[in-house]
Amino acid sequence: MAKSEFQKMMDQELYDVNDEKLVHDRFAARDLYESLDNIPFRDKDRVTALVKKLFGTVGKNVEIRPRFACDYGYNIHVGDNFFANFDCILLDTCEITIGDNVLLAPRVQIYTAGHPFNIADRTSWLGNGAPVTIGNNCWIGGNAVIVPGVTIGNNVIVGGGAVVTKSFGDNVVLAGNPARVIKRLDAEGNVIPTEK
Repeated sequence: MAKSEFQKMMDQELYDVNDEKLVHDRFAARDLYESLDNIPFRDKDRVTALVKKLFGTVGKNVEIRPRFACDYGYNIHVGDNFFANFDCILLDTCEITIGDNVLLAPRVQIYTAGHPFNIADRTSWLGNGAPVTIGNNCWIGGNAVIVPGVTIGNNVIVGGGAVVTKSFGDNVVLAGNPARVIKRLDAEGNVIPTEK
Protein backbone atom coordinates (compact mmCIF):
# COMPACT_ATOMS: atom_id res chain seq x y z
CA MET A 1 0.00 0.00 0.00
CA ALA A 2 1.39 3.39 -1.01
CA LYS A 3 2.17 5.92 1.71
CA SER A 4 -0.10 8.93 2.09
CA GLU A 5 1.41 12.37 1.56
CA PHE A 6 0.89 12.94 5.29
CA GLN A 7 2.94 9.85 6.13
CA LYS A 8 5.67 10.89 3.70
CA MET A 9 5.77 14.29 5.40
CA MET A 10 6.04 12.72 8.85
CA ASP A 11 8.74 10.32 7.60
CA GLN A 12 10.84 13.28 6.35
CA GLU A 13 10.44 12.22 2.72
CA LEU A 14 9.45 14.35 -0.27
CA TYR A 15 5.69 14.95 -0.21
CA ASP A 16 3.11 16.94 -2.19
CA VAL A 17 2.40 20.13 -0.23
CA ASN A 18 -0.87 20.54 -2.18
CA ASP A 19 -2.26 17.20 -1.00
CA GLU A 20 -5.95 17.60 -0.14
CA LYS A 21 -5.63 16.40 3.48
CA LEU A 22 -2.60 18.59 4.16
CA VAL A 23 -4.28 21.68 2.68
CA HIS A 24 -7.35 20.96 4.83
CA ASP A 25 -5.22 20.55 7.95
CA ARG A 26 -3.38 23.84 7.32
CA PHE A 27 -6.68 25.71 6.96
CA ALA A 28 -8.04 24.08 10.13
CA ALA A 29 -4.92 25.18 12.03
CA ARG A 30 -5.23 28.69 10.64
CA ASP A 31 -8.83 28.96 11.85
CA LEU A 32 -7.63 28.08 15.34
CA TYR A 33 -4.52 30.25 15.55
CA GLU A 34 -6.27 33.28 14.08
CA SER A 35 -8.86 32.93 16.87
CA LEU A 36 -6.06 33.51 19.39
CA ASP A 37 -5.83 37.14 18.22
CA ASN A 38 -9.33 37.80 19.53
CA ILE A 39 -8.93 36.42 23.06
CA PRO A 40 -8.02 38.98 25.74
CA PHE A 41 -4.72 38.36 27.55
CA ARG A 42 -6.56 38.04 30.85
CA ASP A 43 -8.62 35.10 29.62
CA LYS A 44 -5.91 32.45 30.09
CA ASP A 45 -8.44 29.61 30.31
CA ARG A 46 -9.73 30.30 26.79
CA VAL A 47 -6.20 30.65 25.42
CA THR A 48 -5.18 27.35 27.04
CA ALA A 49 -8.28 25.56 25.72
CA LEU A 50 -7.64 26.78 22.18
CA VAL A 51 -3.93 25.90 22.30
CA LYS A 52 -4.85 22.39 23.49
CA LYS A 53 -7.03 22.03 20.37
CA LEU A 54 -4.28 23.36 18.12
CA PHE A 55 -1.11 21.69 19.49
CA GLY A 56 -0.31 18.00 19.69
CA THR A 57 0.50 18.12 23.42
CA VAL A 58 0.50 20.96 25.93
CA GLY A 59 1.90 21.19 29.46
CA LYS A 60 0.66 23.38 32.30
CA ASN A 61 0.70 27.19 32.20
CA VAL A 62 0.98 28.02 28.50
CA GLU A 63 0.74 31.56 27.12
CA ILE A 64 0.82 32.61 23.48
CA ARG A 65 0.60 36.25 22.41
CA PRO A 66 -1.27 37.30 19.25
CA ARG A 67 -0.28 36.85 15.66
CA PHE A 68 1.10 33.40 16.32
CA ALA A 69 1.24 31.23 13.19
CA CYS A 70 1.98 27.60 12.38
CA ASP A 71 1.42 25.06 9.61
CA TYR A 72 -0.50 22.23 11.27
CA GLY A 73 -0.31 22.72 15.03
CA TYR A 74 -0.65 19.02 15.79
CA ASN A 75 3.10 18.54 15.31
CA ILE A 76 3.90 21.05 18.08
CA HIS A 77 4.53 19.65 21.57
CA VAL A 78 5.29 22.01 24.46
CA GLY A 79 6.01 21.36 28.13
CA ASP A 80 5.07 23.30 31.25
CA ASN A 81 5.46 27.08 31.46
CA PHE A 82 5.72 27.74 27.73
CA PHE A 83 5.57 31.36 26.60
CA ALA A 84 5.53 32.66 23.02
CA ASN A 85 5.61 36.44 22.67
CA PHE A 86 4.16 38.43 19.75
CA ASP A 87 4.48 37.27 16.13
CA CYS A 88 6.11 33.86 16.63
CA ILE A 89 6.07 31.43 13.68
CA LEU A 90 6.41 27.66 14.18
CA LEU A 91 6.29 25.81 10.86
CA ASP A 92 5.58 22.27 11.98
CA THR A 93 5.85 20.10 8.88
CA CYS A 94 7.70 17.73 11.21
CA GLU A 95 7.52 17.67 14.98
CA ILE A 96 8.61 20.63 17.06
CA THR A 97 9.24 19.40 20.60
CA ILE A 98 9.83 22.03 23.29
CA GLY A 99 10.62 21.24 26.94
CA ASP A 100 9.58 22.95 30.18
CA ASN A 101 10.18 26.61 31.04
CA VAL A 102 10.88 27.80 27.51
CA LEU A 103 10.49 31.45 26.52
CA LEU A 104 10.18 32.60 22.90
CA ALA A 105 10.76 36.34 22.43
CA PRO A 106 8.88 38.28 19.73
CA ARG A 107 9.18 37.08 16.15
CA VAL A 108 10.99 33.83 16.91
CA GLN A 109 10.85 31.53 13.89
CA ILE A 110 11.18 27.76 14.18
CA TYR A 111 11.16 25.92 10.87
CA THR A 112 10.86 22.20 10.30
CA ALA A 113 9.67 22.76 6.72
CA GLY A 114 11.96 22.79 3.71
CA HIS A 115 12.06 22.27 -0.03
CA PRO A 116 14.37 20.10 -2.14
CA PHE A 117 17.40 21.55 -3.90
CA ASN A 118 16.43 19.86 -7.17
CA ILE A 119 14.66 22.46 -9.34
CA ALA A 120 12.15 20.04 -10.91
CA ASP A 121 11.08 18.72 -7.50
CA ARG A 122 10.94 22.17 -5.92
CA THR A 123 8.90 23.74 -8.74
CA SER A 124 6.52 20.76 -8.58
CA TRP A 125 5.62 21.87 -5.03
CA LEU A 126 7.27 18.99 -3.27
CA GLY A 127 8.29 19.65 0.32
CA ASN A 128 10.40 17.97 2.96
CA GLY A 129 11.40 18.63 6.51
CA ALA A 130 13.21 17.60 9.66
CA PRO A 131 12.15 17.90 13.33
CA VAL A 132 13.36 20.53 15.80
CA THR A 133 13.86 19.82 19.51
CA ILE A 134 14.42 22.42 22.22
CA GLY A 135 15.27 21.32 25.77
CA ASN A 136 14.19 22.66 29.16
CA ASN A 137 14.89 26.13 30.58
CA CYS A 138 15.69 27.79 27.26
CA TRP A 139 15.24 31.39 26.18
CA ILE A 140 15.10 32.10 22.45
CA GLY A 141 15.74 35.79 21.69
CA GLY A 142 13.74 38.04 19.38
CA ASN A 143 13.94 37.41 15.64
CA ALA A 144 16.00 34.23 16.17
CA VAL A 145 15.62 31.58 13.50
CA ILE A 146 15.97 27.82 14.10
CA VAL A 147 16.17 25.74 10.93
CA PRO A 148 15.04 22.13 10.24
CA GLY A 149 16.86 19.30 11.97
CA VAL A 150 18.28 21.34 14.87
CA THR A 151 18.37 20.10 18.48
CA ILE A 152 19.05 22.61 21.27
CA GLY A 153 19.95 21.24 24.69
CA ASN A 154 18.82 22.32 28.17
CA ASN A 155 19.56 25.73 29.67
CA VAL A 156 20.42 27.39 26.35
CA ILE A 157 20.02 31.07 25.53
CA VAL A 158 19.80 32.02 21.86
CA GLY A 159 20.62 35.69 21.26
CA GLY A 160 18.29 37.96 19.32
CA GLY A 161 18.68 37.66 15.56
CA ALA A 162 20.71 34.46 15.74
CA VAL A 163 20.29 31.87 13.00
CA VAL A 164 20.72 28.38 14.45
CA THR A 165 21.80 26.05 11.65
CA LYS A 166 23.24 23.16 13.67
CA SER A 167 22.62 21.41 16.98
CA PHE A 168 24.08 22.49 20.33
CA GLY A 169 24.26 20.82 23.74
CA ASP A 170 23.40 22.12 27.21
CA ASN A 171 24.41 25.26 29.10
CA VAL A 172 25.48 27.64 26.35
CA VAL A 173 24.67 31.10 25.00
CA LEU A 174 24.45 31.26 21.21
CA ALA A 175 24.63 34.31 18.94
CA GLY A 176 25.36 35.23 15.35
CA ASN A 177 24.62 34.02 11.84
CA PRO A 178 25.33 31.17 11.76
CA ALA A 179 24.94 30.85 15.53
CA ARG A 180 28.00 29.90 17.57
CA VAL A 181 28.72 29.54 21.27
CA ILE A 182 29.69 32.89 22.82
CA LYS A 183 29.39 31.94 26.51
CA ARG A 184 29.13 28.86 28.66
CA LEU A 185 26.75 28.55 31.61
CA ASP A 186 26.76 26.48 34.77
CA ALA A 187 23.78 24.29 35.71
CA GLU A 188 22.07 27.27 37.41
CA GLY A 189 22.42 29.48 34.34
CA ASN A 190 25.30 31.62 35.58
CA VAL A 191 27.96 32.63 33.08
CA ILE A 192 31.19 30.69 33.53
CA PRO A 193 34.04 33.22 33.35
CA THR A 194 36.58 32.59 30.62
CA GLU A 195 40.24 32.44 31.51
CA LYS A 196 42.33 35.39 30.37
